[in-house]
Amino acid sequence: MTLKSILVSAALASTVATGAFADGLVGIAMPTKSSSRWISDGESMVKQFEDAGYQTILQYAEDDIPNQLAQIENMITNGVDVLVIAAIDGTTLSNALENANYAGVEVVAYDRLIRDSPHVSYYATFDNFKVGVQQAETLVSGLQERFADAEPWNVELFGGSPDDNNAYFFYDGAMSVLQPLIDSGRINVVSGQMGMDTVGTLRWDGAVAQARMDNLLSAHYTDTRVHGVLSPYDGLSIGILSSLKGVGYGSGDTAMPIVTGQDAEVPSIKSILAGEQYSTIFKDTRELARVAVGMVEAILEGGTPEINDTETYDNGVKVVPSYLLEPLKVTKDNWQERLIDTGYYTVDQIK
Repeated sequence: MTLKSILVSAALASTVATGAFADGLVGIAMPTKSSSRWISDGESMVKQFEDAGYQTILQYAEDDIPNQLAQIENMITNGVDVLVIAAIDGTTLSNALENANYAGVEVVAYDRLIRDSPHVSYYATFDNFKVGVQQAETLVSGLQERFADAEPWNVELFGGSPDDNNAYFFYDGAMSVLQPLIDSGRINVVSGQMGMDTVGTLRWDGAVAQARMDNLLSAHYTDTRVHGVLSPYDGLSIGILSSLKGVGYGSGDTAMPIVTGQDAEVPSIKSILAGEQYSTIFKDTRELARVAVGMVEAILEGGTPEINDTETYDNGVKVVPSYLLEPLKVTKDNWQERLIDTGYYTVDQIK
């Protein structure tokens, strides 16, 4: 038995898949189980790696940065050949990646870019700027549909977690659509709160978003109505909607504002069908897992992974070769086609 096999068997027996495997051990570091999409990502990768004949170590850090760092260091110590990392904070991993490089371990950044390190080999993600564009497009189409006679529309902006590189792409993509409408006077950000330094929501925390929405409503909307809210993630959207419903939106003659989202989580799909949340963005994590698994297989077999972008993702040290997948808009009009007919969910999960 090799040293790697001894260490894996002794220290990580409960997290290493078993069976007949090829010569390769893959460490998968996920940020949290608090969002269903990360559970799906992890499970999809483990299954696909198993099917390809590789061992896996899958661990979740529950949004605790020191915990994720310790998990990654332990994976390196226990002999992984490749690391797939969805970082909690993409700026905190430089030392861990130095150690990975020293140990000959290549790194694939998963969904979230790892910054400030030359030791990121590849990046698998979605077209995150396009995600923001699509969120803004559905916001505008919803405003036109529900509040056609109410221009200028009163809109508030929410951003994702400032320590997640993707949050800036989402925001910038959305503002590429919204800023011209703000400049022309068709959209009014009543609070004046704009820019990621102001509207960011640390750790994508729905409770934080709800509290901020409460404050916005009490400070700026006692004598006027909000027509739309740009929300970059379903977990924030649910909190924002709770705040809006708490002051009477969606009841009587007070129409629910247009609220966007992302990740097509089950509570938000139910909310869309109930006429509350207006839209979400579907990112098929099965496909993202497939791309990441393909990258790792190519690395382990001495080949070159498939990439389709060599310009967009500069991590501060290097431009990381990337594969960008296409996101899809989801509304009450196409949810079944996008989510049920593709097998991502069953009807029983939604209704």
